[in-house]
Amino acid sequence: MADRSLEGMALPLEVRARLAELELELSEGDITQKGYEKKRSKLIGAYLPQPPTANGAAVVRCRLQHSDVSTRRPFRSAHIGVCDVREAAARERVASATGNRPLFYFRFGVDQALPQERRVPVTPSSASRYHRRRSSGSRDERYRSDVHTEAVQAALAKHKERKMAVPMPSKRRSLVVQTSMDAYTPPDTSSGSEDEGSVQGDSQGTPTSSQGSINMEHWISQAIHGSTTSTTSSSSTQSGGSGAAHRLADVMAQTHIENHSAPPDVTTYTSEHSIQVERPQGSTTSRTAPKYGNAELMETGDGVPVSSRVSAKIQQLVNTLKRPKRPPLREFFVDDFEELLEVQQPDPNQPKPEGAQMLAVRGEQLGVVTNWPPSLEAALQRWGTISPKAPCLTTMDTNGKPLYILTYGKLWTRSMKVAYNILHKLGTKQEPMVRPGDRVALVFPNNDPAAFMVAFYGCLLAEVVPVPIEVPLTRKDAGSQQIGFLLGSCGVTVALTSDACHKGLPKSPTGEIPQFKGWPKLLWFVTESKHLSKPPRDWFPHIKDANNDTAYIEYKTCKDGSVLGVTVTRIALLTHCQALTQACGYTEAETIVNVLDFKKDVGLWHGILTSKGLRQEVICPCASSPEALTVAIRRPTDDSNQPPGRGVLSMHGLTYGVIRVDSEEKLSVLTVQDVGLVMPGAIMCSVKPEGIPQLCRTDEIGELCVCAVATGTSYYGLSGMTKNTFEVFPVTSSGAPISEYPFIRTGLLGFVGPGGLVFVVGKMDGLMVVSGRRHNADDIVATALAVEPMKFVYRGRIAVFSVTVLHDERIVIVAEQRPDSTEEDSFQWMSRVLQAIDSIHQVGVYCLALVPANTLPKTPLGGIHLSETKQLFLEGSLHPCNVLMCPHTCVTNLPKPRQKQPEIGPASVMVGNLVSGKRIAQASGRDLGQIEDNDQARKFLFLSEVLQWRAQTTPDHVLYTLLNCRGTIANSLTCVQLHKRAEKIAVMLMERGHLQDGDHVALVYPPGIDLIAAFYGCLYAGCVPITVRPPHPQNIATTLPTVKMIVEVSRSACLMTTQLICKLLRSREAAAAVDVRAWPLILDTDDLPKKRPAQIYKPSNPDTLAYLDFSVSTTGMLAGVKMSHAATSAFCRSIKLQCELYPSREVAICLDPYCGLGFVLWCLCSVYSGHQSILIPPSELETNPALWLLAVSQYKVRDTFCSYSVMELCTKGLGSQTESLKARGLDLSRVRTCVVVAEERPRIALTQSFSKLFKDLGLHPRAVSTSFGCRVNLAICLQGTSGPDPTTVYVDMRALRHDRVRLVERGSPHSLPLMESGKILPGVRIIIANPETKGPLGDSHLGEIWVHSAHNASGYFTIYGDESLQSDHFNSRLSFGDTQTIWARTGYLGFLRRTELTDANGERHDALYVVGALDEAMELRGMRYHPIDIETSVIRAHKSVTECAVFTWTNLLVVVVELDGSEQEALDLVPLVTNVVLEEHYLIVGVVVVVDIGVIPINSRGEKQRMHLRDGFLADQLDPIYVAYNM
Repeated sequence: MADRSLEGMALPLEVRARLAELELELSEGDITQKGYEKKRSKLIGAYLPQPPTANGAAVVRCRLQHSDVSTRRPFRSAHIGVCDVREAAARERVASATGNRPLFYFRFGVDQALPQERRVPVTPSSASRYHRRRSSGSRDERYRSDVHTEAVQAALAKHKERKMAVPMPSKRRSLVVQTSMDAYTPPDTSSGSEDEGSVQGDSQGTPTSSQGSINMEHWISQAIHGSTTSTTSSSSTQSGGSGAAHRLADVMAQTHIENHSAPPDVTTYTSEHSIQVERPQGSTTSRTAPKYGNAELMETGDGVPVSSRVSAKIQQLVNTLKRPKRPPLREFFVDDFEELLEVQQPDPNQPKPEGAQMLAVRGEQLGVVTNWPPSLEAALQRWGTISPKAPCLTTMDTNGKPLYILTYGKLWTRSMKVAYNILHKLGTKQEPMVRPGDRVALVFPNNDPAAFMVAFYGCLLAEVVPVPIEVPLTRKDAGSQQIGFLLGSCGVTVALTSDACHKGLPKSPTGEIPQFKGWPKLLWFVTESKHLSKPPRDWFPHIKDANNDTAYIEYKTCKDGSVLGVTVTRIALLTHCQALTQACGYTEAETIVNVLDFKKDVGLWHGILTSKGLRQEVICPCASSPEALTVAIRRPTDDSNQPPGRGVLSMHGLTYGVIRVDSEEKLSVLTVQDVGLVMPGAIMCSVKPEGIPQLCRTDEIGELCVCAVATGTSYYGLSGMTKNTFEVFPVTSSGAPISEYPFIRTGLLGFVGPGGLVFVVGKMDGLMVVSGRRHNADDIVATALAVEPMKFVYRGRIAVFSVTVLHDERIVIVAEQRPDSTEEDSFQWMSRVLQAIDSIHQVGVYCLALVPANTLPKTPLGGIHLSETKQLFLEGSLHPCNVLMCPHTCVTNLPKPRQKQPEIGPASVMVGNLVSGKRIAQASGRDLGQIEDNDQARKFLFLSEVLQWRAQTTPDHVLYTLLNCRGTIANSLTCVQLHKRAEKIAVMLMERGHLQDGDHVALVYPPGIDLIAAFYGCLYAGCVPITVRPPHPQNIATTLPTVKMIVEVSRSACLMTTQLICKLLRSREAAAAVDVRAWPLILDTDDLPKKRPAQIYKPSNPDTLAYLDFSVSTTGMLAGVKMSHAATSAFCRSIKLQCELYPSREVAICLDPYCGLGFVLWCLCSVYSGHQSILIPPSELETNPALWLLAVSQYKVRDTFCSYSVMELCTKGLGSQTESLKARGLDLSRVRTCVVVAEERPRIALTQSFSKLFKDLGLHPRAVSTSFGCRVNLAICLQGTSGPDPTTVYVDMRALRHDRVRLVERGSPHSLPLMESGKILPGVRIIIANPETKGPLGDSHLGEIWVHSAHNASGYFTIYGDESLQSDHFNSRLSFGDTQTIWARTGYLGFLRRTELTDANGERHDALYVVGALDEAMELRGMRYHPIDIETSVIRAHKSVTECAVFTWTNLLVVVVELDGSEQEALDLVPLVTNVVLEEHYLIVGVVVVVDIGVIPINSRGEKQRMHLRDGFLADQLDPIYVAYNM
């Protein structure tokens, strides 16, 4: 940074040494740039040659161009800046009264003015036309202050000792190199700078699955090992190259993590479980961890393999979160009956106002001057005729050269011309478009005040009401729609504009000005003289005395973005000008300089309306608001030594609305200056901001209210809001009004200090009430910008607002990031901002987002459009490039974690239920013994016997019809064909396979006829079949190992398959995935022997094994269950009775035939019941989504079965085709039952959308229902043909977390719809039991579903014979009550409800509702959460979230979302996901992972495999787009 100009100077050594020290301090961030420059100039000032200064050279402070106007102005120059505290120099306006608070440290170039300085306005050049250029930092100077910057740096220095290890988010390379709108060159690596050993040569490398930058790893290792340096690089990364990642992994593999019996609960306040992470000594021997994927592993104490990178970050997060939060709160209010949300208790030590009640303060009397004109138009007429040559307004260019001088004479004649043309040249004589009193829009660019002035006075003379607005630049300007709404509500039909502006407006191809979004249709009228007709000599405007008619309407943008019109009457306009003239001592022939927006507020009042001048060498801050016009102004003084009033106030006191004077040494103080005295002729008081307008005490901050003639009178067309703002009657503590005249709320927060001086500390629009304390957005901005901002973010391009999440406001900061700042730098800056705001304001920031340069929505004058930014944030359309969420530190009002009660015994629970009149939750299907059934199949114990009997009695009856993707019959089987084929397969097994009875055979077939024949062949040979899904030819590497595993675990002696799959199993691709030599004997059934077996095997005992059913559960466990011959027959009979299946029926089945009910329906039921099954392989629907429904229609099927995946495919794939399907003759009106086969909670949203979509094709909504099965019993419920319709109930989700069931009305808050899982099958009994105590539960409790039935599986088939697992699941007894019955535990939580409906026997019907798998339920904060509920909320949060899965890791909630959209949207999801989970589930998300579509693994039934996902995440195998670690 050394300045070249110093090189030639002879500086003493000690000065050079001191300069070097300063350089170091600046680079370390110990001193601000400003402080550095100040000290540096002091050091070298004596050695610099002094240039001569031209007298009167004006220096404009706010970073605008230097100008030398004053030397060129011929007439008396009393230049003064009317310093509305809003913008001293910029042409931007931020909300109604940003400034109004001359904070001593928010310099406006106001303090310490050099005597010879003159502040000169700079207006944009006309060359830039009206497309305004934003000065580099239009809001900058407002927030600048050395005092404050030093305070912030001091606060951060304190934090340096206890530096927070904030885990940095992981980002895909493509996202890191994201460009902003100005295409800039990305930094070489994703987050490093050269001194951190980043690999410069690799910048063109392809995006890798890991982050691609070593520096992130280096950063983690620093954070883990407590290194405090963030700029020097550690030895492990110095060398560069990919070795660093491995070295880090090695270190991590040796890291000791002490794991206590339970993982640490980071969500509570205690810090009992401390996780110590330490560097091992060189001597420790580390066992080598196995490799998993491409990451090296470490293991936690419970043996979970964990990848160094992800888990290190989570570990860091866990450690960080265990720091103590804000102190826990004591009291609660009940948010409904279950959840207790903490309510903020008043701090006993909080400051309270102690002063006496304030008295209203009067301004001086408004003087009466005899020759003052009776109205503003009369004044114009007077000056225009008396001194027509006197200059009225001079426009300057950016160099200070006068562009244009408008004299009073020209203003008078031109205004008359405009007035005449408005009234007489628009429309026809009979029907003029504009009549006196109508509203017209004034649309003028900021560089043409003269044209605006002419048009404004033209409107006043024509007695029409001008509505000045900004020039619309595009059809979709931020906030433009709201302006359009204002114009529409004001009935504006004409817009006055200048020639240049009219040419620059956006045009359609035909040259017409398009209608802007939300705007009424406007006639654009150019006011330049050359376009206007000259008024006749006898025409003269009607000039009357000022009255209560509306003079003009000024627009005001509210906090929420809505635009209101403040009406100002002619008398108020005149009185305001008189008051300003008196207060400022304006006299004739003086000059006033205006650098503000002349279309509204202070710029309009001083520059356009009073048009006189101020006096010399003063800055007169004033406070103003659209409603109350000028509220106070500091009078010019002759004595330049008299300092302004100033106060140093405690920031802590201000958050409680209390004034406490503090010392400047403190870090958290606010220095304010007065804004002068109350306006002449006005009365002012301050009232409490909320509730009744009660007068404040003298040491209390309130909203300033004014009673005067010179104020706005209403919000145009909004009487209710007008009453609340313009008709306020302040009252004393006793409730008596202080005046009969109404006061007006100014929207400014402040107090009246000693000597009647008015102080403003903020504005109502910038107020954020967090946990009962008030914070001002501008203060937060100032603190954020004091953290070395120039390096990372643009000054003035920062927005602070609050969003309401979980019953409290949360602070959000959004800033534009500089394109050259690295990932790591920005993240460090964000962490420092959090620390600074926490230290100075004692408030947590909920979310800090950085967006690319130039992407935030702008106001028409270049500032940030706050409400639009907030809207984008809440909609998830902000597209940030960096996000840091801190819900753990901010959200302190979560419900108290539920304390588990010491377990009440099952007997007490049962007695309690009986006493309170609650039913014990048990139910059963129809009794099998009492059902009249004359079916011959009942005589046979075994399915193989049933098939032989059917082959003899009805040989040519078709049992199975297989359809191909075109919907034509690919294959079919009659009873005798199936029997003969099964015989041949039995011979093959015995002769070629040399198998004994009882041997296991794996059937690896695609869905079809071969599978069925092979199954019965096994039964004929006495073998035990296991159906296995074949490997996917395009995805052998991932699908073949599962096949191999099932074959091995099931101890299959032989594998039967088709010729095609046979080749696939022995292919080179297969050899790469598994050891192909280890396959058992493989038999190809495409080549069958011709002979028949000597005899068909008949089992000796019905309880022997018929087949094994293998399936992967949702938790990723591969489990095989044993089905006996008796259970198989009982199962088929139960389904036959429930669905009324007979040989004359046809059933369409679109299911995978490998496990559960899908297999039973595909292979077994037709043989038992004799009905025809139309088989549709689900894979065929990928090429023809309409296949299933067309088949159902074509074959006039009454009963059909499908899976959720099939239903989803039809809903998504055929949504837009219902009309064309109808035209093709698709008719679903004959469908009686359409059952979704599932092992999960019914997906009610999907079934409903499917019903709605195909209702037009004749599908009856009651036909769609679900079944429920699990590993211990493959079908417990199934919607039959004759039972009552499936019912839906709404339960309170919060009660469910406490294992209680409380029914609520549809649409009530926190309600969850649950659909009945079908009717209980005949012969099935169900009870709801407590999974821990095994006691029976009442029907108001959620418990585990236990089942007793003849078709229960007889146990798990496990290779190791784990008896304990089996006995618990298949042979459980209740601990109380009926202790004799043997039940099987389903592992699913649910409840029973007796409905009002009656079943076939006339008894009231019991409905079973399945809530979720016990293995998947998450215990968080002592409550039970079901992943699906959180996932449903998250999917609703943003249109780009297509799928979501959640799981926990060390008590952190991890949310994985699939993004359907551009990667730039990834970071938008982080705040939305965090918000929705907090709002709806009272949980804080620990990690948000954004991935591509299809990353969340799903099994064949369409169920999410959350545990597989968890393993993939921890092994860093997901290649995420973005991973955010919430603090």
